[in-house]
Amino acid sequence: MHSVQLTSKQAQNQAKITWRFWGSVMFFIAVVLSVLAIFWTVNQQIHSEENMPVSVLKISGEIRYTQHSEITSVLVDINLSNFFQVDVNQVQEKIAQLPWVYSVSVRKQWPNELKIYVVDQTPIALWNGDFLINKQGEVFQADISQLKKALPQFFGPEGSETIALENYNNFNKLLKFGDLFVEELVLSERFSWQLTLNDGVLLNLGREHRFERVSRFMDLYAQINKNKTENRQVDYVDLRYDTGAAVGWKKIITTKPLAKQLLLPKQWFLQKLDKQQELIINV
Repeated sequence: MHSVQLTSKQAQNQAKITWRFWGSVMFFIAVVLSVLAIFWTVNQQIHSEENMPVSVLKISGEIRYTQHSEITSVLVDINLSNFFQVDVNQVQEKIAQLPWVYSVSVRKQWPNELKIYVVDQTPIALWNGDFLINKQGEVFQADISQLKKALPQFFGPEGSETIALENYNNFNKLLKFGDLFVEELVLSERFSWQLTLNDGVLLNLGREHRFERVSRFMDLYAQINKNKTENRQVDYVDLRYDTGAAVGWKKIITTKPLAKQLLLPKQWFLQKLDKQQELIINV
């Protein structure tokens, strides 16, 4: 009797062990199947998204001259049909070639967005007529007709752009106390400086002591203005002296209207545009 009970308990224990074993196996299989299912789902999603094109284009930044249409037009040659295969470096290089672009950054935003941040050039002056100088003193070429305002003109030898800009800024710091500023800066091959101011006066500074000479002009400015009249204004100030300056004057000629033949049948007034005289011809 005792032996029968022991055998029955052993059978029950064996059954429990068997259930536990198969339960563990089933649980393991379920976990594996779940992992495989998740992997398959993710894999399918990735494969489906690999063919997803870039459908959203966001353009932002400090854009004053570059048109959005110019940016989108350079992207025509780039394959945007596959989000993962879009080369942001290629996009960046293409946009950077636009004439008004100073810098550009490009990044992708999952799942279908391309973000472009553009910083345009900041033109400070015209350089030798056809080019522009930015605030870093670098020369670039772009459509001058797009300028938002009139810019000063710089003329000088190649490679002198930075020194021209630096001196322009320093000259204006000295001139601002007389409400004056430089409209044209000319730097010769021998590095001789000439400035044309906003009131039309030409300053001849020579090669040396240019800032001291501008300061001297400012000291003389009030005295020079006292000698101006209705018919005479300053043409140039030559400051290439150890002290003082030579001042050139030009006449201001008042335009006379042509006489109507019915009023003055034998007299016409013509104006000669020079600094010295007015020509009157009788007929």
